[in-house]
Amino acid sequence: MNELGAFLRARRESIAPSDAGLPQGPRRRTPGLRRAELATLAGISVEYLTRLEQGRDRNPSTEILGALADALSLTVDERVYLHRLLKATTGGVCQGTAAPARSVRPTVTAVLARLEPTPALVTNQVGDVLAYTSTYGRLMDPVPENLAWFVFTDPRAREVFPDWDQVADEWAAELRAAASLGDSYAAFMAEELRVAGGAEFHRRYESSAKLASRTGVERWRHPRAGDVRLAFETLMLPDADEQRLIVYLPADESSSAALDLLAVRDNVLQ
Repeated sequence: MNELGAFLRARRESIAPSDAGLPQGPRRRTPGLRRAELATLAGISVEYLTRLEQGRDRNPSTEILGALADALSLTVDERVYLHRLLKATTGGVCQGTAAPARSVRPTVTAVLARLEPTPALVTNQVGDVLAYTSTYGRLMDPVPENLAWFVFTDPRAREVFPDWDQVADEWAAELRAAASLGDSYAAFMAEELRVAGGAEFHRRYESSAKLASRTGVERWRHPRAGDVRLAFETLMLPDADEQRLIVYLPADESSSAALDLLAVRDNVLQ
């Protein structure tokens, strides 16, 4: 079976040249994109793409899969499926990497309750959102299951974070550090994001030479509150899954007023 090659060929043949920014041209005997066109868009050789489609090479790197996913304009679900096809083809394990526990100790939940109305949340080192205050929920509405995945795969992230490049660098560094220290789930997530997040993730992950910041200032944009500047502090919790409590505070008076106004509006609507 050559499911990986069949999927690549089917997606290539389903894309109109105009959708890929190419001229339609006369006498196209091949539906969709020609192999040479897709190879050029992905930055690989025609010979290598041919081997992939014919099943003569079944072990492409995740970087090449990411480049092909970008060139084929795959959706996030299609990118994940493509990566899992690779694992199935090569006999790699896709389902055996255990995710960290999602439970939060009752005392930590109680701390969050006491922090209201401050925006705050609990995450683990791969960015799973485990618990949060209602104010954080108003700012990040809807709240994603995983922040790293949100930043690199959800178009809304660039609206929420006007300084998206900075936030993306931080999450790539977070995953790189965790994977480098032997966290198998972080390594698994990074591998999937090489495909799902494409070149934007891959470049940042490979070039990361720092640890993610534990304190600083982020700029957020909310449809009702507008732009707000939030200073954050990260408090590491004593936990086997390296959970951390992240607390956001207004960095200036205008941001404080915007958060207060958002809380008032939401309370009125309730």
